[in-house]
Amino acid sequence: MRKHISKDLKLQMLEKMHLIRAFEEKAEELYTLGKIHGTMHLSIGMEASAVGSIFALQSDDLILSTHRGHGHCIAKGANLNLMMAEFMGKENGYCHGRGGSMHIADIKGGNLGANGVVSGGIPISVGVGLGLKREGKRRVVLCFFGDGAANEGAFHESLNMAAIYRLPVIFICENNQYAMSLPYQKAFAIEKISDRASGYGMPGKTVDGNDVLMVFEAVYEAVEKARSGEGPSLIETQTYRWRGHSKSDANRYRTKEEIEFWKEKCPIRRFSDYLTSIGIDQTELAGVEKQASLVIEEAVIFAEQSPEPSLDDIERGVYA
Repeated sequence: MRKHISKDLKLQMLEKMHLIRAFEEKAEELYTLGKIHGTMHLSIGMEASAVGSIFALQSDDLILSTHRGHGHCIAKGANLNLMMAEFMGKENGYCHGRGGSMHIADIKGGNLGANGVVSGGIPISVGVGLGLKREGKRRVVLCFFGDGAANEGAFHESLNMAAIYRLPVIFICENNQYAMSLPYQKAFAIEKISDRASGYGMPGKTVDGNDVLMVFEAVYEAVEKARSGEGPSLIETQTYRWRGHSKSDANRYRTKEEIEFWKEKCPIRRFSDYLTSIGIDQTELAGVEKQASLVIEEAVIFAEQSPEPSLDDIERGVYA
């Protein structure tokens, strides 16, 4: 399939990956400067999983994200200015500064929101999928979660129900090797998390999550099955987060050698090398990276100049 993906689409994939990397590196910098408060969960090193998955969708399809969801939000086409403003707690952010890093949502863009509860989005995706099926409009929903969430009861209940009702849900397990500090090999008695799909009568597939085109091809196939009424699939993308679980993670459970090993598998560098090998000029690729950095810098300026929330409506969104 990758031979039939246009040059423009491939460059758009590269652009999104650079935007995600630049956004998160800038967010990390702003955090150290005290301009962003609370915590954050970075997906640096995992960009291909988000971009490859979401590029398999149509514009009116939906996603549900996780606490490590900046990449999903950007890949789905979020306004970077509004996203950065949300990060910095500003009134004109996506959630009026109330959501911050872990709860950004872009309803108009089809991102139904991130969730700070491990596996919290999985049962929600079943409800969304049921709604989409009843609409009869051939739309689908991608549900992202980590390897740790695949050992929660909600995972099993949700996959079972989605399979019974043949819902248009694609479950994307982003296996970044650790649930906080627990290696997934110690949490599973199986080699591939996708093997669990067979217990629910749905297709399951494990792919190299640092190969954006491999992710795209696997998710595209699952999306087409769901769209045609053939029900859900489980895709496991094997990837790695270069940073700790969150900003409070001292990273004492893994070695520097392990981290460096995975950095050699950098999804952006791998894709850039591939694009060079098929004849795309390196100058053009460098221009994509430079433009992404400029867009993020402009987003920071926008956010810093944005208004703070007012005390007059501090209770906005509080229902009880």
